Amino acid sequence: MDLGIKDKVALVLASSKGLGKSVALGLAREGAKVIICGRDRNVLGETENEIKNSTGAKVFSIPCDLTQEDQRRNLTKLSKDKWGSVDILVTNTGGPPPGSFEEFELDDWDGLFNHLFLSAVDVIKKVLPDMKENNYGRILTITSISVKQPVDNLISSNAVRSAILGFMKSLSNEVATYGITVNNIMPGFTLTGRLKKLMDENPKFGEVEDLIPMKRLGTPEEFASAAVFLVSESASYITGASLPVDGGWIKGF
Repeated sequence: MDLGIKDKVALVLASSKGLGKSVALGLAREGAKVIICGRDRNVLGETENEIKNSTGAKVFSIPCDLTQEDQRRNLTKLSKDKWGSVDILVTNTGGPPPGSFEEFELDDWDGLFNHLFLSAVDVIKKVLPDMKENNYGRILTITSISVKQPVDNLISSNAVRSAILGFMKSLSNEVATYGITVNNIMPGFTLTGRLKKLMDENPKFGEVEDLIPMKRLGTPEEFASAAVFLVSESASYITGASLPVDGGWIKGF
């Protein structure tokens, strides 16, 4: 199937590793021009070369700490300078630290809000004017199953990521007439480095497969396939949606 994203310019945040990397790789395989970013220059360079070598796609990497507004501004400027306006934006952040309520101070919450919420809002605000001018755009936010069903010992993710859903649903209604779709994708327990770390730190995570109807963890490739579809031409009439990719873990309707 031709997903209609060949030569589209795609900016994927926090994409040097993990789910962001898997989405960037999936977009590159479909022929998109992909811009990746991350804080670690060495890992970022390795990922750029890996995607180029495995797909033959055009890939451009930009070091960026998404918690810093000046670096977010530089990211969007360099992206536009490289290939013009961004057609596809996938917002993503590294996962927040685990912990219960009493383990977080007020300053921690300020940092979490900036990291998980404001970073996405700011980058969207910077690329949206060009999308509106072009009457075309795809905005997809990688959130978490925790926005639909809280995960034990992840109160920071349960709380702050949920704010993204309200923002994205509201935004989807505001920009729909410009040919811009705005959606969320909610990864379940997917076999990434972060999940392995959580399993090491919290023995309960080792039992998570028993809670998943499919009785297995998801793969980054399975997640990326769903994400790439949501930003494709095939999904042009889907907006304001939140799609779980969780093997059936969420119990609600």
